[in-house]
Amino acid sequence: MGNCCERLGPQKNTYIRVSLPAVCFVWQIAMIVLFGVFIRYDKESDSHWVEYKHKNNLTDIDNDFYFRYPSKIGCYITTPSYVSTPAGFQDVHVMIFVGFGFLMTFLKRYSYGGVGFNFLIASFGLQWALLMQGWFHSLDPETGKIYIGVENIINADFCCAGSLIAFGALLGKVSPVQLMVVTLFGVTLFAVEEYIILELLHVSLIGQSDQISFPLERVFPDVSLTLQCRDAGGSMVIHCFGGYYGLAISWVLYRPNLHQSKQLHGSNYHSDLFAMIGTLFLWMYWPSFNSAIADHGDGQHRAFINTYIALASSVLTAVALSSMFHKRGKLDMVHIQNATLAGAVAMGTAAEFMITPYGSLIVGFCMGIISTFGYVFVSPFLEKTLKLQDTCGVHNLHAVPGMLGGFIGAIVAATANEEVYGKEGLINVFDKEGKYANRGMGTQGGYQAAGTCVSIAFGLVGGAIVGFILKFPIWGDPADDHCFDDEAYWELPEEEEETLPPVLEYNNHMIHKGQDMDLMPEESKHTSPRRSYDPGESVCETTWSAIVLLGLDSSEKLQKACNQIKGCWEGEEGFLRTRKDVVEVP
Repeated sequence: MGNCCERLGPQKNTYIRVSLPAVCFVWQIAMIVLFGVFIRYDKESDSHWVEYKHKNNLTDIDNDFYFRYPSKIGCYITTPSYVSTPAGFQDVHVMIFVGFGFLMTFLKRYSYGGVGFNFLIASFGLQWALLMQGWFHSLDPETGKIYIGVENIINADFCCAGSLIAFGALLGKVSPVQLMVVTLFGVTLFAVEEYIILELLHVSLIGQSDQISFPLERVFPDVSLTLQCRDAGGSMVIHCFGGYYGLAISWVLYRPNLHQSKQLHGSNYHSDLFAMIGTLFLWMYWPSFNSAIADHGDGQHRAFINTYIALASSVLTAVALSSMFHKRGKLDMVHIQNATLAGAVAMGTAAEFMITPYGSLIVGFCMGIISTFGYVFVSPFLEKTLKLQDTCGVHNLHAVPGMLGGFIGAIVAATANEEVYGKEGLINVFDKEGKYANRGMGTQGGYQAAGTCVSIAFGLVGGAIVGFILKFPIWGDPADDHCFDDEAYWELPEEEEETLPPVLEYNNHMIHKGQDMDLMPEESKHTSPRRSYDPGESVCETTWSAIVLLGLDSSEKLQKACNQIKGCWEGEEGFLRTRKDVVEVP
């Protein structure tokens, strides 16, 4: 026993009764203080909106809330009107908390952790994101305040998405305290990366360019490096960054003995079904995600349509490849849960562009193939050669499709022309005005590609740094033989503990009963009209009865259960022959 303990190494302590409450309380109190100092309502959410709209000849329908929050709102101002928008905060919020949360419940013993920790870090992350993005984008230099509205709230959810994607790569292997640290640095890195692409490189992303308060020229007048890119759905800034951020952390936190939890690193029928709920929520609402902060009008409308079409296309190719790669043509639920969403991830950057409907179909078609191929071949290769343990396969759903989406956007931007967009359309989509009016579209495509490279670099370098911070043995992370198990951090219902033991207990009872009968006088054994008693056969009979009650009707499960009772299994035909008076053998 001592040698075994030495071989396993020092055991980790998952006791977080002090660390987790301390982190939650201290950081939430810090949020309260910082919000009190910096955060205020913007003009459209302030009570002075009534005066503002009268002064500027506006109505309530001009309030950004009616365009950004719901999918559909009925408004009756002066005349009955119905505002119908394809995107809104409500849809994005459901994706963040329900879609991402339930998608991570596929592990058979980590459903609580998947949806519960997603809830925790998203709730903290959106608060921190409002501050970080506000300091970089919305800080009023005169008052020193951050003025927030519904658009800021949506951007905060987008910012959280990067950390939730990283969580997928670490699922089941880290403590909730470590996840809070991942979110703290993830949101910070996201805001800095976004600022570099939006401001230092002057990338116009998801409608935030008009909120920037500190142009680079005010600080460095001689700097002329500008990108002016577009990334409506965040292929570069959200998915590419979040995917490589999580992968870098996972690589640094490599666990050489993770195979000790191999029996829990998988799904069962019900956990896969719950994960599919998350997939369907994400699939339905992703058009809203990619168009939520796009420019009102044709840009938002086009982003919605392109994403909608790409999603449909990726489903068919994912199903086709999943069946093709299985020896017997069966479908793998992992592919259906994840690869069917890859088209929307890759469509994020080009969503606003005139990529055409058939172009969207091509993107979805290719991403379904690439993502499924990644789950079948690339992920095992990366784990074996690079020691990269990616629990949810974010490399195949977010990192690679996000990177390719950025480069697809670069190609589509480089081929844009006035014949396709029109002069005003080209100005509107790519902000070709002022000092950017004479920029060639080939140059524009190069800047789009540069923005993608910035996201990859931030994800990899930032993730490696955070990974080394999380290696310190102070975070309460689980041991290698206790990963992917809710028992480490959650109080579980008692019935979860009981699966096969009742069968064994029942059969042990019958064995002892048979032994007692052997001790009875010979004449007592034959007083019953039944045939002579055989202890071994009785064990088989009672085992079969208990197994039928538990629904273990397949021969493989039946054999596995019966092998646990000595001398019981004689082969399927011989076993069932002892019960032919009860069960008809097919």
